[in-house]
Amino acid sequence: MKGARAALRYAKAILNLAKESKLEGEVNNDMLLIYETIENSDDLQTMLKSPIIKTSNKRKVLEAIFAGKVNAISLGLFHLLDDNKRMVMLGQIAQQYTIIYDYLKSMDTAIVTTAIPLTTNLEAQILKKVIELTGNETSIENIIDPKIIGGFILRVGDLQYDASISNNFSELRKEFDNSQYIPKI
Repeated sequence: MKGARAALRYAKAILNLAKESKLEGEVNNDMLLIYETIENSDDLQTMLKSPIIKTSNKRKVLEAIFAGKVNAISLGLFHLLDDNKRMVMLGQIAQQYTIIYDYLKSMDTAIVTTAIPLTTNLEAQILKKVIELTGNETSIENIIDPKIIGGFILRVGDLQYDASISNNFSELRKEFDNSQYIPKI
């Protein structure tokens, strides 16, 4: 991903500034809003990537979109990116900020891949178990993938537990391939 290092540096700088002002939680909410807005708008992505549109115009558009919705630190980021001609990195910076913030607050995101959507009851049970195992505050993200047939794949940080039916079939196939049948004569 182009500019990932620079995005991380900007995110760390914004987080440090927010911590000094005791507004890191509020800025995190701003960064979530900014990231989701950019991700959900093809027009906004195109505008930020466009070399034809001046960065000062990009900043004005962002200020108009987020006026009254974000705090001064987040608006200051728009000015900083305008000054450094790096407005295209805004989405990456917002995403990096939330990742660093979650790490700082010992929050994990458990990614649960299932063939069908999780029920709220099952989601609560999974959340309780993950919090019990990790000891950290956790949120759940449910990814729907019909290819796993059934069961689930749970990923928290670097750990993954695959209890999907497709994985069981794959393991069974490996066992059959590795076993050698020698007929008795």
